[in-house]
Amino acid sequence: MGQMGWVPRVRRWVWALAAVAAVCCLGTILVFAPGYLSPDSLEQLRQAEGRTPLTDWHPPVLSLVWRALIAVTGTFASMAVLQAVVFWGALWVLAWCVWELTGSRGGSLTVLGIGPMPFVLNFVGVVWKDVHTAFALLAACAVAFLGLRLRDGDPRPAVRWGLLALGVLFLAYAMLVRKNAFFAAIPVFILLVLALWRAPGRRTWVTCTAALVAALLVPAVAISLFARPIGTKQGAQIMLDDLVHVLSVDELRSADVSPGLRDRLVASARECERIGALSDAYWACYQRPADGLRGDSGEITSLWLHEMSGHVPGYLQYRLRLFATLLFETDYAYKAGITRNDLGIEVAHPRLEDMLGTYVGGMATDVRWLFRGWFWLAVALVLAVRPGRGVFAMPVRALGVSSAAYILGYLPIMPATDFRYVYWPAIACSLGVVLLWLGRSRPAPPPTAPGATADRAVTAHQPADAGGQ
Repeated sequence: MGQMGWVPRVRRWVWALAAVAAVCCLGTILVFAPGYLSPDSLEQLRQAEGRTPLTDWHPPVLSLVWRALIAVTGTFASMAVLQAVVFWGALWVLAWCVWELTGSRGGSLTVLGIGPMPFVLNFVGVVWKDVHTAFALLAACAVAFLGLRLRDGDPRPAVRWGLLALGVLFLAYAMLVRKNAFFAAIPVFILLVLALWRAPGRRTWVTCTAALVAALLVPAVAISLFARPIGTKQGAQIMLDDLVHVLSVDELRSADVSPGLRDRLVASARECERIGALSDAYWACYQRPADGLRGDSGEITSLWLHEMSGHVPGYLQYRLRLFATLLFETDYAYKAGITRNDLGIEVAHPRLEDMLGTYVGGMATDVRWLFRGWFWLAVALVLAVRPGRGVFAMPVRALGVSSAAYILGYLPIMPATDFRYVYWPAIACSLGVVLLWLGRSRPAPPPTAPGATADRAVTAHQPADAGGQ
């Protein structure tokens, strides 16, 4: 009778977690309605609505997904709704798995408590590729936890491969919306496979890797062939930063490029020095031609390859200085509302936006280190090196490695010093700290006998929750 009474309590708590997550999701949608939009977001919306041609300056896949959502729902606000649903849905799945693996009500609620944290809530409703990357990686982690919860119960092969397919789709999307998400996605992919198979063989690894590669290449090729986004040569933007900040004005004046580009480089270097712009020269200092970087990219690339090999110390100093700025003077902790635009789009609830801005801005001032890159890099390294020995040791290490790799991967390619570049590490490390705290007091459970159900596995935790954590 005791066990029969326990199972309904388990289910009631799972549904209670779902109710909390649903309320938080609805609140998030209300506060951010119809979605906070920066100039980047507005440009992608124009492309999604067909107002401007599709380009590859921003990830075409995001604009195409947005276009599909608008076609189905009739409103661009559906993207912010989707973001909130994926985010809170992933947190709910993680909280559910934590509850069933530990029997800790407090621990499962703490997982949901990550969502309202100011360094997480600040961007939940902002339509940015960085946010999409973070939420896709979080959703992949949630799928991995489902596999971890079911693994010892020996789920059917169809369940394993179905979960793998779902997780791989999230990982592929994360890399499609941000190429450098590759560094963060690989540790999560390894976690996904190890969560589904306790000791995967070589054939399993090869098959899973092939699935990930296919999930990445097939949509990329399809977008290239059918959507045909206009190439913008955005990669030259990073090289432009290096050239105008590493080379002197005299060196730029004698550069072996066309006279027009030479004049633009010299003017850009002078303007960046005048206004103190350490990065983002293309937008802050460069006299952009009508075709953007498409006409200049070939010469910029050739000049970069020729000059940087002879300016290695200067290049390293510049990149390290920029990276140090990201770590210790992290900027743009909050995107306020919607940038003024010609589409007539405004924030639906200005007072709620003001309230959110006060919350995030106040915390960014009072607890500044929570919005600094160095803090999340330090936490990531600790999680990667000391993940504990409990049931969550593997996920904690994967989250730490993923976060550290993501931050360090920005060293040679960072275009600016915004907090959104450490948004995924902030979410992942917060989850990792919670799991480390829960796992230290709970050793890894013995393997469940084949055929055991999830409910039977949960009942083993009944004594731990008897007091109602």
